[in-house]
Amino acid sequence: MPVLHAAAVFVMGVVGAVLVVRLLGREWQRVNAELDRTRSTAVKNAERAGLPTLQRDPKTGEYRPQR
Repeated sequence: MPVLHAAAVFVMGVVGAVLVVRLLGREWQRVNAELDRTRSTAVKNAERAGLPTLQRDPKTGEYRPQR
């Protein structure tokens, strides 16, 4: 088995690093797009409007439904 030249090993490492960065970038964009879609539909949910909001009780520090 021939020994690879150090420059060839370096080039293969750089190419591999570039491919990993591109894959991570695409995955990052895909996940963010999915989160944006989910976030925009959750705000429009009519059931959420009927739920009470929580307010912090200054004495105990607990959150309780607003009356």
